[in-house]
Amino acid sequence: MPELPEVETVMRGLEPVWQGQVFTRVVAHRPDLRRPLPEGLGQRLTGATVVRLGRRAKYGLIETDRGDTLVLHLGMSGRMRVDPADIGKHDHVVFETGNGRVVAFNDARRFGSLDLVATAQADQHPLLASIGPEPLGPDFGLALLARMFANRLAPAKALLLDQRLIAGLGNIYVCEALYRAGIHPETPGALVTPAQVARLAPAIPAVLMEAIAAGGSTLRDHAAPDGTLGYFQKDFAVYGREGADCGLCATPVARIVQSGRSSFFCPTCQPAPRI
Repeated sequence: MPELPEVETVMRGLEPVWQGQVFTRVVAHRPDLRRPLPEGLGQRLTGATVVRLGRRAKYGLIETDRGDTLVLHLGMSGRMRVDPADIGKHDHVVFETGNGRVVAFNDARRFGSLDLVATAQADQHPLLASIGPEPLGPDFGLALLARMFANRLAPAKALLLDQRLIAGLGNIYVCEALYRAGIHPETPGALVTPAQVARLAPAIPAVLMEAIAAGGSTLRDHAAPDGTLGYFQKDFAVYGREGADCGLCATPVARIVQSGRSSFFCPTCQPAPRI
C-alpha cells in the first residue's frame, strides 16, 4: 500500500494539472470502490474549482471552492493517470478540467476510495479523525518520540506504525528509519534509549524526504500521475534485502515477521534488545 512519500508524490503531480482549474465533467463508471462512492459525486464536483491540493497521512486531499474536500485513498493498486491515451476498464472515475486535461482514477483491485466531505469538518472524517501528528510537520520531533516510547511494552516498530501516534508511516520507511537509528524492530518502546531516540528523530523525516525526492518507491503498482516510476527502492538499506550485506558492516540483512509483516534489519547494527 502506498505510504506517505508515494501519496505526496501523487498529490504534487496533480497540483500543476488541477490547481485553480474547474471540473467540467466528472464521470463515475461504477457505484463503488472499496466503499460506495459519494452520492451524486459527478454532479457535486462539476463546476467546482480546485483551490488546494494536499495530503494527510496516506490520504490525498483536494479542496474546492464549494467548501467540499475530496478525500482520496489509493489503496493497494490505485493510480491517478493524467491524460491517458484511452480510458480502460479499471479507470473507474474520470475527471475533466477546463484546461482540457483528463485524469483517471485507475484501481484494478478496487481497494482505494473516494469520499466528499465538508472542508470545515474534514479532520473529523472517520478516515482522518484519529490520525496522529505528521512526521514532516512542526509537532514531530524528539520530544514526541520520547513520550510515545516511554513505559510502552509494544515493539518500537509497532509503535511507529500506529497511525494514531504518527501519521503516514508504513512498513518500508519504518524499517529504513529504524536501521539508521540502530534500533532493533522488536525493541520494546520502554527500552529504546535516549541516544537511539535522538538518532531516530531526524532519521524519520530524512528517509521520507529522500523518498519524496526520488518519487517514492515502486515495488508493484505505484507511479506518479505522469506515469513516472519511483526509484527510492534502489536506495533501500535493509527493506527487501534479506541475505544481502549491510552497507555499514557487511553482516547479512535479516528478516523476521511481526504482526504478519516482514521486518528487515541488520543484526549487528541493530542488536536485539536485552529483556
